[in-house]
Amino acid sequence: LEDDYVGFLLRFHPDNIYSKHFCHLFLFNPGLHNMHGAVCCYTKALKLSDSKAESAVLYRNRSACYLKQEEYSKAEADASKALDTDPGDVKARFRRAQAFQKLCRLDQAFLDAQRCAQLEPKNKAFQDLLRQLGAQIQQKSVQLNSTDARVQQMFSLLLDASAKDSDRQKAAQNLVVLSREDAGAEQIFRNDGVKLIQKLLQSKQEDVVLSALRTLVGLCTGHQSRTMAIVNELGMEQLCAVMGSVASAVSLAACHLLQVMFEALTEGMKKEIRGKDEAILPEPSKELRSMLRHLLEIMPASKVSGLGRDSAINLLVKQVPRKSLKNPDNSLTLWVIDQGLKKILEVAGTVPELSEGPPLTDNSHMSCSVLLSKLYDDLKCDTERETFNKLCEEYVQQHFSRHGITGKLRAIQTVSVLLQGPSDVGNRTLEMSGMMDAVISLCASEDVTHQQVAVETLIHAAGKAKRASFITANGVALLKDLYKKSENDRIRVRALVGLCKLGSAGGTDFSMKQFAEGSTLKLAKQCRKWLCNESLPPTSRRWSVEGLAYLTFDADVKEDLVEDKNALVAMFELSEDKTVLFAVGSTLVNCTNSYDVEKPDPQMVELAKYAKQHVPEEHPKDAPSYVEKRLMKLLEAGVVSALVCMVKQESPALTDACRDCIARVFLALVERQEDRGTVVAQGGGKALIPLASDNTDGGKIKAAQALAKITITSNPEIAFPGERIYEMVRPLVSLLSLECTLLQNFEALMALTNLAGISERLRQKIIKEKAVPKIEGYMFEEHDLVRASATECMCNLVLSTEVQELYLATGNDRLKLLVLYSGEEDERLRKAAAGTLAMLTAEQPELCTRIPGTTTHWLEIIQSLLLCEISDLRHRGVVIVQNMMQAEKSLAETLMESEALEILSVLAKGGEGTPEPVSKIAQNCLDKAVEYNIIMNREGREKGKGTEP
Repeated sequence: LEDDYVGFLLRFHPDNIYSKHFCHLFLFNPGLHNMHGAVCCYTKALKLSDSKAESAVLYRNRSACYLKQEEYSKAEADASKALDTDPGDVKARFRRAQAFQKLCRLDQAFLDAQRCAQLEPKNKAFQDLLRQLGAQIQQKSVQLNSTDARVQQMFSLLLDASAKDSDRQKAAQNLVVLSREDAGAEQIFRNDGVKLIQKLLQSKQEDVVLSALRTLVGLCTGHQSRTMAIVNELGMEQLCAVMGSVASAVSLAACHLLQVMFEALTEGMKKEIRGKDEAILPEPSKELRSMLRHLLEIMPASKVSGLGRDSAINLLVKQVPRKSLKNPDNSLTLWVIDQGLKKILEVAGTVPELSEGPPLTDNSHMSCSVLLSKLYDDLKCDTERETFNKLCEEYVQQHFSRHGITGKLRAIQTVSVLLQGPSDVGNRTLEMSGMMDAVISLCASEDVTHQQVAVETLIHAAGKAKRASFITANGVALLKDLYKKSENDRIRVRALVGLCKLGSAGGTDFSMKQFAEGSTLKLAKQCRKWLCNESLPPTSRRWSVEGLAYLTFDADVKEDLVEDKNALVAMFELSEDKTVLFAVGSTLVNCTNSYDVEKPDPQMVELAKYAKQHVPEEHPKDAPSYVEKRLMKLLEAGVVSALVCMVKQESPALTDACRDCIARVFLALVERQEDRGTVVAQGGGKALIPLASDNTDGGKIKAAQALAKITITSNPEIAFPGERIYEMVRPLVSLLSLECTLLQNFEALMALTNLAGISERLRQKIIKEKAVPKIEGYMFEEHDLVRASATECMCNLVLSTEVQELYLATGNDRLKLLVLYSGEEDERLRKAAAGTLAMLTAEQPELCTRIPGTTTHWLEIIQSLLLCEISDLRHRGVVIVQNMMQAEKSLAETLMESEALEILSVLAKGGEGTPEPVSKIAQNCLDKAVEYNIIMNREGREKGKGTEP
């Protein structure tokens, strides 16, 4: 009735304030709890209201909605607006007190609750709130006093020069623990703790400096105002100096602190300003740009350690590019390019063996490539990209045109880094006049450093087909000569990788090989030999993995590699090296054949043959049976543990492309059902969750599909314990898309079915991710398995009240679909639909009365369920009949007037082929009919013998 009346009001009086208000009363009904709808109606009503008194009432009531939605800042703001108009509004004041309590502003909450109690002394709710607040304030006071004493004690010890070093270190560690508590962090900050920490940062004891940095992390985490104050008080110069320390633990801790500061400031910019306290906070964008400027300035600084420089690059990678390309604002990227691109190129062009340039680590050039690639990818238009290109070309040309070999080496090294990052930019710089000739000539240099820079550039340049063909014609002889004649291992292994890359130019096409038959196997054998040689430095061994990444396009090489367990173990151990992550990932993708292959149309193949065009050929050893055996060998060698360690790497080298490779390999590893337990036991399930959220679009789908496969055949509560199980829902729902294949849709539905059957909290999570409309859409899919699995998923979801309400709503065919599906020939679909119908009619008796209106064949469908030879379907049928008979007497009469009476009588007798639960429920149906006086029981029939009917 309310629904109809509201519809009338809104149809004929859409701009009436009280129409909106009454609509809220309907939406706020305890049976529906559509708070979002209520808020929308109040917001519209506020726009229409011209009266302050009316607006105050609307604000007060919208505040109640916000409280239900747990949006306490908005609830407090609306209640305050209502009180501005009418300070005596006790309801508004009570709601503001509740909001203050949830926001932990206990003093203000107590004042409001006290005023409410004065206005209405007998109100029990006001008295209860006052008691709660009194207890909370007392507890907080005790806690603050205790914390204050502990903070003062730690300060005294740290400032006491005569105290033992061990006592001071212990005090510093205790300060870290205190900073992780809200009360402790506030006390440290208020007691001029930042000044003390500033002194600790200047200590020569590494443990003390680490404790100071970790204390600052506690102070800054999630707190914008404190972070801004700390940045201004300490200064970025000091923080960057600490990050540039040669002590790796100190440098990493400082990097983590700066990351926390960035997060606190950027999250603070996103939050809506509510209330007076928040409104006085200044805009943090100035501090953010200042921090970024200092990070750029330490790039070419010679006093900064290589690890500190890597940390600065890592922070820029994480903070500068847009998190989503859908966000049109890339002004920060343009600012960084304008202010710091040349500084970044200084690092890219540094040759560590030369005296010029800042100190680097083995990872610096790779990290630099990732940063340059991220910046370039974040550009929106050709004009911006052209500017980036010109800046890079100017820098390279500036050094290349200098007199002497040093400038040319820096230019070539810069090109090498660009080729690994934004390859389009790298190729343009490589095409500059004289550049390629210089690279070729330096390969023949007698200086090892000159050879190394040139050969690496040659390797990276061979990435494109035209480059590969040019170098194959001009550089293969040179590389072979270097490999055979050079006495330096660094040059030999790099020359070997160059030959490997050129040998793999045909990719997986068996018919397009650059070298003679058997050459790639010889190259791969040498790579494995270098890889297993532990006497070589890791910098040389990792190049052998690069070679295998190219050569494993050849199936013969794949077969040899997986048979060599020592080589696999060596490669997995080497994967801890950040610079080799992509090479290991690519090698594993090739070995598992988890790359994308488009199978050509047979008719097009025949046409190409007729036209004498090239037709790609698959290697015989890339057949599924060979791939399956390779997967088993990799599992035995410990590939899952290696992949898990790769996912945990906190490095710019773990790019989206690398994550994509790892996700593909995981999907291949869980293809066989019997291998999924092994993958989960070794931590694969845990590693897949971040891969499904932070990855390329294709990588997210692959990781989500792997999660779905695991969830289908494993107990999700064991495979993903604790809160991890709730993190799986979003990736699985993402597979319910038209962009995904039907197989991915099907597996996602199966996995969601398992999750929906575990708990109400999981069902709520699935509903919150807006999966229900998608699942309903797949209930209409033509494919039998997909349609049935969607219905099975719905069968578990109808245990939630929100889903039941969808079936209760008028004007839809949801119930009709279930009734019709219960009469289909597909056994799996019938079971799912009948099961859903049985649960719905049990939970919502009103739906029983609607079944006859769904289709004229409803009675035949129910009778066919009762007569079915499949016991599960009979069971569902008798439950539906029982629910209908209990719901309404007229339904029971209709059923008893049909053949259902005879069928139920036979089922009630039990006997062979009728399970006990079915016969018991059938008897209950007959008993209900007797109770309604529709039929007589056996005793009644005995007494009625010999009399007129």
